[in-house]
Amino acid sequence: QVQLVESGGGLAQAGGSLRLSCVASGRTFGSYTMDWFRQTPGKERDLVASIRWTGRSKDYADSVKGRFTISKDNAKDTVYLQMNSLKPDDTAVYYCHIRLGDGNVYWGQGTQVTVSS
Repeated sequence: QVQLVESGGGLAQAGGSLRLSCVASGRTFGSYTMDWFRQTPGKERDLVASIRWTGRSKDYADSVKGRFTISKDNAKDTVYLQMNSLKPDDTAVYYCHIRLGDGNVYWGQGTQVTVSS
């Protein structure tokens, strides 16, 4: 069992920045991938960024490349999403997600990000 707790969401102006954090607890040993997804009302949850457990492999959605950076601190069991040059289209609920090597997946409760124009 893994628990994920997000924080750092809130209100930002267009062009501003926010940093999301996701603290993982429980059985996170072994290989895994951690991701950030986002979802707006009536739409599917979309992948924003991914990072492998080594921290060396990262992927981003085209819509956030060059603006968002995913990183992790193994000592703190925390993954971050630094969001710069925010746009109103980035407004969404952001979810932390982990895929374990055994195939199990877990979600956080989500954190709201609102970007005003």
